Amino acid sequence: MKQYICIDIGGTSIKYGMIQEDGSFLTTGEMPTEAMEKGGPGIMEKIQNIAEKYIEEYEPVGICVSTAGMVDCEEGKITYAAPLIPDYTGTEIKKTMEQRFQLPCEVENDVNCAGLAENFAGASKDAKISLCLTVGTGIGGAILIDNKVFHGFSGSGCEVGYMHLPGGEFQDLGASSILVKKTAEYKKIPAESINGKYVFENAKKGDKDCIRAIDEMAEVLGMGIANICYVINPEVVVLGGGIMAQQEYLGERLRKSLDKYLIPSVACHTRLAFAKHQNQAGMLGAFYNFKSRQENH
Repeated sequence: MKQYICIDIGGTSIKYGMIQEDGSFLTTGEMPTEAMEKGGPGIMEKIQNIAEKYIEEYEPVGICVSTAGMVDCEEGKITYAAPLIPDYTGTEIKKTMEQRFQLPCEVENDVNCAGLAENFAGASKDAKISLCLTVGTGIGGAILIDNKVFHGFSGSGCEVGYMHLPGGEFQDLGASSILVKKTAEYKKIPAESINGKYVFENAKKGDKDCIRAIDEMAEVLGMGIANICYVINPEVVVLGGGIMAQQEYLGERLRKSLDKYLIPSVACHTRLAFAKHQNQAGMLGAFYNFKSRQENH
């Protein structure tokens, strides 16, 4: 069975593994990105070391990369990376890896990869059109139509975090970081002293401030998701990212909020689901992206 190297480059960690053609992993690992300290050049060094080790041990036929930042998929390079990863914009991942290892390499944005993973083997499997939102420190989005990522004209399709809602941008109002900020504000305590886990644990115990912060976040998410649904009319909206581990607590609240902002004729055709591939979504999606791009070449 053919084997592939999968690498998922995030702001805090780089996940990597060897995947087989059937989508099962032979081995996986993780290391810190050290983005601020080593920037883009440091990341390139790390992923080349990963590939080198795997090539010694296995016989991969391709390199599949998922990465934070905006990606030009044709060129396999980073067209824009937030200041969180210095000197990453302009990094030629595909070219560098192909020249060094003489193996085909395909690169895609991490949120799009998460969407692909869900579409091929997760919560949106067999959906004609789906929206995948990753809610973490920011909010990222991916639209998949007939199993293909919708990139838009210049590659920035579905950058939903920048959408404007009353009070500011979607990602500033609805991301998980806001939960901590608001709870701290209501409790008049420093935000550094608590985290998302604290907010949910105390909300479950009936803490009014924590419940209020969660309800406000659910309200914003419902409004933002509804706006996107009016434009693309997805069959299913898949929610992923760190915060979605709280599915039991959030599920009903989000559905209620979404239904509040969607007219009934749209709401009844919009399924809300939670991502199935949390940790390996990037790597798995990178593999599906590699397969579909190679087949279409």
